[in-house]
Amino acid sequence: MGKWTRRDLVKTALAASASMMAGGDLLAQPALGDGHQQAGSNDAHASGEVLAADAAGNAANPLRDRLLMDFGWRFALGNADDPDKDFGFGKLRREGTYAKNGHAGGPADPKFDDSAWAAIDLPHDWALDLPFIDNSILVEHGGKPLGREYPATSIGWYRRSFHVPAADAGKRVCVEFDGIFRNAILFVNGNYIGVNFSGYAPFNADITDFLNYGDSDADGRNVLTVRVDATLDEGWFYEGAGIYRHVWLTKTAPAHIARYGNYVRSTVNGSSATVFVSTEVLNESDRPIQGRVHAKLIDSDGKTVATAASKTSEVPAGEGFIFQMQAPVSGAKLWSLEQRNLYRAVTVFEADGKAVDQDAATFGIRTLKFDANQGFLLNGRQVKIQGTCNHQDHAGVGEAIPDRVQAYRLELLRKMGCNAIRTSHNPPTPELLDACDRMGVMVMDETRMMSSSPEGLSQLERLVKRDRNHPSVIIWSLANEEPEQASAMGARIVASMKKLQRKLDPSRVCTTAMNGGWGGIGVSTVVDVQGCNYRTGLIDAYHKEHPAQPMIGTETASTLGTRGIYTDDPARGYEASYGLDKPKWGATPEEWWSFYADRPWLAGGFAWTGFDYRGETTPYKWPCISSHFGIMDTCGFPKDYFYYYQSWWGTQPVLHLFPHWNWEGSEGKEGKEIVVMAFTNQDSVELFLNGASLGSQKVAKHGHVEWKVKYAPGTIEARAAKDGRPTLTAKRETVGPPAKIVAVADRAAIHADGEDVSMINVSIVDAKGRVVPLAGNMLSFKLAGGGKLIGVGNGDPSCHEEDKPANPAEAQRSAFNGFAQAIVLAPKQPGDMAVQVSSPGLEGATVKITAAPAKLRATVA
Repeated sequence: MGKWTRRDLVKTALAASASMMAGGDLLAQPALGDGHQQAGSNDAHASGEVLAADAAGNAANPLRDRLLMDFGWRFALGNADDPDKDFGFGKLRREGTYAKNGHAGGPADPKFDDSAWAAIDLPHDWALDLPFIDNSILVEHGGKPLGREYPATSIGWYRRSFHVPAADAGKRVCVEFDGIFRNAILFVNGNYIGVNFSGYAPFNADITDFLNYGDSDADGRNVLTVRVDATLDEGWFYEGAGIYRHVWLTKTAPAHIARYGNYVRSTVNGSSATVFVSTEVLNESDRPIQGRVHAKLIDSDGKTVATAASKTSEVPAGEGFIFQMQAPVSGAKLWSLEQRNLYRAVTVFEADGKAVDQDAATFGIRTLKFDANQGFLLNGRQVKIQGTCNHQDHAGVGEAIPDRVQAYRLELLRKMGCNAIRTSHNPPTPELLDACDRMGVMVMDETRMMSSSPEGLSQLERLVKRDRNHPSVIIWSLANEEPEQASAMGARIVASMKKLQRKLDPSRVCTTAMNGGWGGIGVSTVVDVQGCNYRTGLIDAYHKEHPAQPMIGTETASTLGTRGIYTDDPARGYEASYGLDKPKWGATPEEWWSFYADRPWLAGGFAWTGFDYRGETTPYKWPCISSHFGIMDTCGFPKDYFYYYQSWWGTQPVLHLFPHWNWEGSEGKEGKEIVVMAFTNQDSVELFLNGASLGSQKVAKHGHVEWKVKYAPGTIEARAAKDGRPTLTAKRETVGPPAKIVAVADRAAIHADGEDVSMINVSIVDAKGRVVPLAGNMLSFKLAGGGKLIGVGNGDPSCHEEDKPANPAEAQRSAFNGFAQAIVLAPKQPGDMAVQVSSPGLEGATVKITAAPAKLRATVA
């Protein structure tokens, strides 16, 4: 069938929060039906011509508005227990909070005075502003006072005034949220709109009927109010609090393309491909229409490579329809890790002969296959997945990560040789997947809730429909380490989830991340690919018993270490960073990777984790507030075993020698043995201490080399060789005391759009310019010329200093083992900025950043 009605929504049991959702968010997609016609159809005519595109292939779009709504918000903390401290919301009164529409009271009232509230922009994570609390449970969640026991800091109110002109009357207007943590209640002009439960899944609300329209500020003024309740959590790690992703306002014709309505698939045959486009439309007008869709496929150079058109079909009032098209693409450029070729499908929906809406979807042409004997194949070529699991917080900004930081983190992972990420354990922000598409990083895309309840299926549907066009997404993950993973109940739940996933996206397979219960009657009997969390000792036996089922390491490693630390220090919460420490379930990098690399039938694996993150402080408690699992710290500064992965995942010669060689004085190591290690992909390494050879060692495949060296100040030097010839040299010297600061911007020119950022990485060096490995000097940052300092960090898992500066032009942060980081947000006006970094007794540094003219995204007034 090609049509559906709103009654179908109830029949599919996907009605969770449906009263507030519009534009197809929760609508079960029907079987693709009679809206299909081949490219070049005689039914095509000029009125359906796709509108002009710019040189980058981004279609100009006068038929719909999508406006960024991140700027100009007001924020205040409420209270989970006391209505008087929650601005009167929920206070006992004759007419209850929801008794009369438009009279919810408190900040929902459009006349409420929020002038005393904080002025903020999004993304926003209010947990960053809260103090750290010494509570064993809170520490596992990052140490911030969020929960039922902390009512005064667990409710946040957001308000945003905006204008809707008279010309928009008759359009459908929706507000779209990419993510709020969590349990958000929406009001528009005092009218209750609905509740969104999830802290991760995107959602939207049709607010058309509740708006004021007019050309004067008074007539067209509207107020959007969001009450965010972070008293309950969804994970066991830091999750932040607030509207931490983008917000958008969309305006379309009553008959329009649904949200996430374009779905693009392809098949490949030699140098040619066939691209299939299905477009879901909604007719929210009061009369039936004759509809059709035209599509234009545009390559990354802006060239049109194919066109297609659907048949004309009737779309009754209040109903929807899915139109189908297909088009051949000769000389198709495939998306791969090396060649990230992207296309755009620009679709125009025509109603009764007139173009009324346009939308676009970025996609890639490639083939995917998980195979029980060959692991994973991309475009028919065997590719080993060299992945990391990652949570979504970063030093200084918490969950409120600017778009550019997403790409920055991927750049660091790719430098290590990582080619894939798992979005553990929740739907990611869309901008992360956009960056993966551009940069050639594969994705295991994971939902948060393993459930076939209306809410669970709703979250899964929103994830799949939003992300299914991304070529970087290679597999769906439906669960992580769930209690019912080994039971018949779990199998039934996942079977229902898989049925929906396959209906929405038949082009990909699914897995679940299982830490036990493999085989038997549980989830293993349902998923396409067996996901293995740890337990490498069981993998060979499972493969032997289930030779037809592909397998992947959904979560591996969990190696423990604190950057720059080489002796366990429980009092300060530091773990030696040799890459040898692990919890009872974990493995060292060498243990897990040598196992997976030597088995071609294993698709590869995802190390836990690419970056440290707040919470899960194993093996310590307070004063720790961050994990030790990362291959990099929370700033992205690499730990030593970063270079193990770089050696065996990358293609360039690598030699990394450690630890540092400053063990005199309080360390008391003179004359005592120090373990010295080298990570390399060369054949052999010879070590020297102050010019004297300590012997050469051969490097085993996927291994490392090490020596025990009696400490004497001076220099240790490693000399690597391959095929009997010297190749690389690395050294560690006993350096002098801190003398000066070195500060480097990852980009010296950024966009003057109020959204772009520059990452300022700071090191403390001695008089000869060598990093001082134990330096912990307090640093002061001062920003001049516009912009904002939005966050500072240092990677210390036990540091309780403020992440978010109270003054956007000034900040302080101590260095940790020689390094620190600041994040500078661009202004909206072009100009030059300067970041001065200083510390008593040290020569300071100044970093200059240019905010270059940029085309600003369209925003809500």
